[in-house]
Amino acid sequence: MFKTVVTLFRGSVAAAGEELEDRTALLILDQQMRDAAAALERSKRTLALAIAQDQQEGRKLEATCARIADLETRAVAALDGGREDLAKEAAEAIAGLEADRDAAMTARALFATEIIRLKRHVTNAQARITELDRGRRLARASEAVRSLRRSGIEAARPYESTLPEAESTLRRLRERQMEAQAADDALVELDAATGPLATAERLAEQGFGPRLKTTADDVLARLKSKRTQTA
Repeated sequence: MFKTVVTLFRGSVAAAGEELEDRTALLILDQQMRDAAAALERSKRTLALAIAQDQQEGRKLEATCARIADLETRAVAALDGGREDLAKEAAEAIAGLEADRDAAMTARALFATEIIRLKRHVTNAQARITELDRGRRLARASEAVRSLRRSGIEAARPYESTLPEAESTLRRLRERQMEAQAADDALVELDAATGPLATAERLAEQGFGPRLKTTADDVLARLKSKRTQTA
């Protein structure tokens, strides 16, 4: 029994953890992408520094090579002029400059290798971040659609009315309104048939008093009378 309880507890913890991870997946993804973007920026700065140092070494190498060429020309002129002592001094300087040149060339080779590696890394990281951002937008859109669907199909809260209930209420209201209108119409017709006006009209039809309502015969008689007077 104890083992079962422990297993159930571990299962509940695992399920709760998975549920929490699902609910916060987009937040976690956003932070992970921010971290990746920050790492990419650091890689870009490292690449820019490597390129700058390589360019600096290139300028040093060019200057060293120029100084070597100049000293070699001067050393040859010293030898031609019989000044071997000066030529030897120039040779010693040239040897030191050639060591600097070789060191600069080695540094540039290292920088070239590192620059190629960093460029490949930056390009790959940029492509992956772009793909992640595209996927994140799709995930956000899918999550929004899923939330809308879930909110549209889930059961209403106890204190909220559902759409069918609202339609039923409107239908009952219209039926009561139609019943009330029919009753009003029937009452009007009843008043017209049995009220004082109806009684007076029936008396007028029997010749007891003037008519209350003008008929077509009354209008025609009035028109004929007016025509006779005009003539």
